[in-house]
Amino acid sequence: MSIFKRVGNIMRSNKTVEPVKQANPLEESRVGDIVNVDLEEYVVSGKVIYFDRGFAPHRYAYYLQSGKEIRCLLVEKGRTYECFLCEFMEGALDDPNDVPSRLELDGEATFELENYRSDVSRAEGNTDFRSGDDIMIWRYFGPDDRYFFLQWQDGKFVAMQGSRTPASQVKFMKGSL
Repeated sequence: MSIFKRVGNIMRSNKTVEPVKQANPLEESRVGDIVNVDLEEYVVSGKVIYFDRGFAPHRYAYYLQSGKEIRCLLVEKGRTYECFLCEFMEGALDDPNDVPSRLELDGEATFELENYRSDVSRAEGNTDFRSGDDIMIWRYFGPDDRYFFLQWQDGKFVAMQGSRTPASQVKFMKGSL
């Protein structure tokens, strides 16, 4: 072996390999993936990504389907991830200006307004929202670690009630490509 080949091999061995970006399934899952939440498996049938214009996304809503049942997994990004497994609820409101700061549900539970914000959405798959429009979101807290979420976009309200689920109990598996 010549000296030039040896020097070339040495130089090639010293190249730095760029680290592989670690995938975050709580943010990067897609329609068709499988989700295991509280020992029950669902298929992701839709995804809504919430963000402020010019900033990274901070909330994800996964529409989960198991047979005929459709639920929603809300993932809020902060210092840690907060996950909420929610069921859709029926109700009626006409104007986002009429949203109260205290909700009483069926006379059994009272929810207090925790926060309110307006975001922009990006939707994939089967969801209740369109991409690129503003969404108003109200988050209420109630007894027994229950939460109520109210969302409004262009004349349509979506109401959900659920409870907090530890992020460690949410497992995503990639669907077939």
